Amino acid sequence: MYTIIDVEKWKRKEIYEFFSNFEEPYFGITSDVDVTKSYHYTKENGISFFLWYLHKSMCAINQISALKYRIENYQVVEYTNIHASATINRSDGTFGFSFIDFDEIFNVFRHNAQLEIDRIRSSTNLFPSRNGNDCVHCSSLPWIKFTALSHARAFKIKDSVPKISFGKMYNNNNQLLMPCSIHVHHGLADGKDVGTFYEVFQVLLNG
Repeated sequence: MYTIIDVEKWKRKEIYEFFSNFEEPYFGITSDVDVTKSYHYTKENGISFFLWYLHKSMCAINQISALKYRIENYQVVEYTNIHASATINRSDGTFGFSFIDFDEIFNVFRHNAQLEIDRIRSSTNLFPSRNGNDCVHCSSLPWIKFTALSHARAFKIKDSVPKISFGKMYNNNNQLLMPCSIHVHHGLADGKDVGTFYEVFQVLLNG
């Protein structure tokens, strides 16, 4: 479900219209997040580290209105809930796109994720049976400690879905850090919104 934003009365009207005319309206930021507490907690409790930080990132997204805005049929809407569309690797080297229903309760989210992981790994399909703009495109690159990242984009397709990528965790003076990149449509969100995402995400990782 979503609420339609009245663009004519929206404080971002000029900003939205300005950046929406760009061939590439996205901007991206990469920053490290501290996963020390999260990593140790998941290992001590037999929990998937990937699903844990994916869940915390989605909890953060769902607290920030600007990251829930999407462009639908030439209208700006704000979705009630944003879900995770993460790439899931298969043993043969291929991958599939998932659609994981978000829930604030981790065990419910983990259950939803496991169903999608099992579906993808038992099929050869690239796309999930359910898809939409009420998600964030997520990917994990645990092999690379990146400092910047770009995405493959079909510019003829008007896109407004944020993209988040997680990199290789590394040790820095006994602090475990992980690069996290986020790309957003500048007509819908600004640097301040991305900064808020990192702040909330870090608080949740420390929780």
